[in-house]
Amino acid sequence: MPDAFADLVGQDEAVATLRRAAAAAAAVLRTAGERAKPTAAPAEDADAISAGAGGDPGAGMTHAWIFTGPPGSGRSVAARAFAAALQCVHGTGCGECPGCHTTLTGTHADVRLVVPEGLSIGVNEMRALVLRAASTPSGGRWQIVIIEDADRLTEAAGNALLKAVEEPPPRTVFLLCAPSTHPDDISVTIRSRCRVVPLRQPPAAAVAEVLVRRDGIAPDVARWAAAATQGHVGRARRLAGDPQSRARREAVLAVPRRLTGVGAAFDAASALIEAAEAEAEASVTEIDAAERAALETALGAGGTGRGAAGAARGAAGQLKDLERRQKSRATRAQRDALDRALVDLAAFYRDALTMALGAPVAPVHTDTAELADAGARSWQPEGALRRLEAVLACRTAIEANVKPRIAVEAMMLALWKG
Repeated sequence: MPDAFADLVGQDEAVATLRRAAAAAAAVLRTAGERAKPTAAPAEDADAISAGAGGDPGAGMTHAWIFTGPPGSGRSVAARAFAAALQCVHGTGCGECPGCHTTLTGTHADVRLVVPEGLSIGVNEMRALVLRAASTPSGGRWQIVIIEDADRLTEAAGNALLKAVEEPPPRTVFLLCAPSTHPDDISVTIRSRCRVVPLRQPPAAAVAEVLVRRDGIAPDVARWAAAATQGHVGRARRLAGDPQSRARREAVLAVPRRLTGVGAAFDAASALIEAAEAEAEASVTEIDAAERAALETALGAGGTGRGAAGAARGAAGQLKDLERRQKSRATRAQRDALDRALVDLAAFYRDALTMALGAPVAPVHTDTAELADAGARSWQPEGALRRLEAVLACRTAIEANVKPRIAVEAMMLALWKG
């Protein structure tokens, strides 16, 4: 039987928590009916909903949740699955009813999904979202707002969200996804009003099982992809099924062999940056063209008559705004592509470090284990650790808005010097 939580890999404890909360929410709807407002007063409602779930305080439903965990742990998958369970007519997340189906496919009228395309989520977007979230659920169950990458909220957007979380509209639930509850990722005030569901990196074996069962990938390829991506389900699927993804990974893992001098270090940096730019451009070009064509059509492009010239002049501002958003999205896509490359490179030096220390752990990149072993013998543990720290420092610098080319060039020089 299908299940809303089926794609949440290796998170048994979190799934149990969310199932109990969904059952508690369903119990409240059954007992209170349309007049109930279980999210209007969080402190009282938590008690009421817990009582509806059999008196277990840990089973209580509340109006705001934060899903935390490392990349690939399934934060957004957990949020969508929980939203489906809340909209489920059975209150279980059966995966078959209209509430589950429409939520999981992204077509439910009462589920708003915010996926930041640019570098941040602005205040205007958040205000509009909060306003829409205040409406009554059309299906009679819950109005749900899912914010992926809530760590990208600007300060003003966070304040707009905070007001809604402090005074939640009736029957509205906020589901936020962030790497952690650190103040750099989510404000302390928002965190204090949410229930946290921590997720862990899923085991590679569990990821491989999902790739075989759901995507029909050969078991040996699935095991390799799951290990190479360190349990990241989405990246493992792409690596197993996309030849271009494998080619990009091979180019990244060839970097240690290329660092033979200063010139080679700068060449490697340029190649890495250009590869990230090309990958980002390929991912957004088609979307950008479709968006621009749709907007131009909506604004009357190609029209004739007395009002055509005036309409064209008025459209310039909207087209410029679209170009600004698309540029921000392209920058985000480039940084995401570059970060994936840096994660692969960090894993290579991690393999070298564990080999130099003689640690009894399996390598992440089995296909470059011989190269990592040669590096371990040459660099010793200290050298391998310095190189790993250089890659991690590059990731941190890019997150702090250092120009990617400058950060990568500095990293390559550090890797060459050791």
